[in-house]
Amino acid sequence: MNKNNVSFKWAFKEFIWPRRKILFLGLFLILVRSLSGLVLPYASKSLIDEVIPSKDTHSLTFLLVVVCIALLFQSVSAFSLTRLLSVEAQHLISILRAKVQQKLLTLPISFFDNNKSGALVSRVMTDVEGVRNLVGTGLVQLIGGSVTAIISLIILIRINAQMTLFVLVPVLIFAVIALKAFGYIRPIFRARGKINAEVTGRLTETLNGIRVIKGFNAEAQEQKVFEKGVEDLYQNVKKSLTATAFMTSSSTFLLGLASAGIMGMGGYFIMNNSMTYGEFVSFTLFLGFMIAPIVQMSNIGSQLTEAFAGLDRTQELMGIDEENNLKIRTISLDKIKGNITFNNISFSYDDTTEVLRNISFKAPQGSVTALVGSSGSGKSTIAGLVTAFLNPNSGQVLIDEIDLSKVDLKSFRSQLGVVLQDDFLYEGTIRENILFPRPKASEEDLLEAVEGAYVNEFTDRFENGLDTVIGERGVKLSGGQRQRISIARALLAKPKIVILDEATSNLDTQSEAFIQKSLAILMRNRTTFVIAHRLSTIQKADQILVIEEGDIVERGKHEELIKTKGRYHELYTYQTRM
Repeated sequence: MNKNNVSFKWAFKEFIWPRRKILFLGLFLILVRSLSGLVLPYASKSLIDEVIPSKDTHSLTFLLVVVCIALLFQSVSAFSLTRLLSVEAQHLISILRAKVQQKLLTLPISFFDNNKSGALVSRVMTDVEGVRNLVGTGLVQLIGGSVTAIISLIILIRINAQMTLFVLVPVLIFAVIALKAFGYIRPIFRARGKINAEVTGRLTETLNGIRVIKGFNAEAQEQKVFEKGVEDLYQNVKKSLTATAFMTSSSTFLLGLASAGIMGMGGYFIMNNSMTYGEFVSFTLFLGFMIAPIVQMSNIGSQLTEAFAGLDRTQELMGIDEENNLKIRTISLDKIKGNITFNNISFSYDDTTEVLRNISFKAPQGSVTALVGSSGSGKSTIAGLVTAFLNPNSGQVLIDEIDLSKVDLKSFRSQLGVVLQDDFLYEGTIRENILFPRPKASEEDLLEAVEGAYVNEFTDRFENGLDTVIGERGVKLSGGQRQRISIARALLAKPKIVILDEATSNLDTQSEAFIQKSLAILMRNRTTFVIAHRLSTIQKADQILVIEEGDIVERGKHEELIKTKGRYHELYTYQTRM
């Protein structure tokens, strides 16, 4: 219950109160619409009890004019209400989606390691949609409907208090049922968002990995996993539909009983001359005006319950600590030299198994440091600490003698270049992908990066050159071509520190030759870390760190390590024999 209150307070502060002027205008329009609607029941009483018996055509004409004006007011206010609030609700959804996406981009890499990309897409696109029921017509209709019901109730009591009291009993029973149902439905809606995100996430993974699925003939297996997710979603929807159907059926039965009772009581009062025909017709119409908002409120209540369930998840996401906390990271680096020091660094992903233990080394400005070792030894973790994708459990990473944990990440990463083994390319043109770190770079800088990475060697053969569309993740290019675009992108960024997850693995000899040349240009006068898979590519490194089980077991240059005949000699000899 406390969590629900927190969500409502957060929603009120974030979405409702900043739009109070529009919402108050919407509330005014609803009152105009509701009060205009009340003219017809009043007119019906006058028509039956006064105008028709007196056969006064002037009064009849006046009554019709008043009713038509009221209908016009009702129609115009209804249109204005929908136009005003529905458009504002959609505007808010677009703003909120942008905010959630912006928040996602501020979260640490560990968050993305623990969440499926498809599930996060669902949280950005789907969870926020419920806000339209808060700022749209939903919440205003709930308030406006309540006002209409109260006004109608007062008029009903004035017409016949006994009949009104009789009606209130089933209405109150229905209200209790509705409140219980909303309490039951909200956790179901919350769970639905989670299940939907998981199903969406799995489908996204399936489509991204379609080559692997087809390669291993695993379509049937993947279909079973997806079918289970869809079945879970169906069972969740079935629960909410059952609860909603029970609530609707209860309202139909209870309010139907009330209507039947009114017919009996009204007939009895008319026969005893304690109620006129006009009063009975007026009472029946006003009863509709009181009951309709209550039934409508049950539907709106269900929508608001779903909205709060989605906003619960959105609030949870918005409350996660950002990676670049400017209260802690107070130092902005204008221009770095590139001296990096690891002081007694220890790191673990789950606070139980240490991946690195008391690692210490220096990487001077402009030097090349190669990280060598078995798979899972800790090489990528060291690279992750240099880029500040990860934070050490103990010890310090220093950049130009400044503690990296206190540095504004934007100022640091603007001077960082990363080339991964399977680097990411956007669907679009080659030009757009190279310009990614600096969209407003000059044509001269772009061409310099293109030539430095030997991208022009293959783009010159393409009909559209740099404006060639490369497909999703660059599927229309070879591995070597994708790598050279990644290197050109890093060159354009003009970094001071470069991280290379060996870019020459699994490439043909010609592609490797081009990439080795472009890497040499990228690494020139820059502090470089190379995660080395092919040891033949790092023989000129200033220092080689051999990492095994989280420790630096050897360090030195290629010739020195070969002479010691230790772990590096063992790895190098094994590779040269292959």
